[in-house]
Amino acid sequence: MSRPSWDDYFLKMTMLVAERSTCLRHHVGAVLVRDRRVLATGYNGAARGQKDCLELGCLRDEQGIESGTRHEVCRAIHAEQNAIIQASLHGVSTAGATMYCTHSPCLICAKIIVNAGIERVVSFNEYSDKNTSDLFREAGIRIDVCPMPDPVITFKA
Repeated sequence: MSRPSWDDYFLKMTMLVAERSTCLRHHVGAVLVRDRRVLATGYNGAARGQKDCLELGCLRDEQGIESGTRHEVCRAIHAEQNAIIQASLHGVSTAGATMYCTHSPCLICAKIIVNAGIERVVSFNEYSDKNTSDLFREAGIRIDVCPMPDPVITFKA
């Protein structure tokens, strides 16, 4: 058994974080890391103290909104946004960090990532939105798409 690379290690964490999601469409997880230390995590879900899609149903499904469009019509805050918010709430700087994500960020999250000073984004999904890729390139943010790590946890007890 070989040890996972650092990217695989943190990408695997994003899958665990995503298990907390309250979205009926996609479970998304994000992990903010600097110097191989976890700064904050986030998953997609309703605003603090608010009812979520598990309880109320999906607004996007009810309105027939296609995936990847009209992000503003949703109860959930995106995982990337929640990770940055958690860092902020706890006084943790995101400057120079790497954002690991289960899914490639939308353009809204990409703009927030740029302003948060994050220098690298790693995902195991392709960046389908050309606008996100263009923004990251213009902002000097490194984008890496890695193979999805094996979701099975292996350890010796």
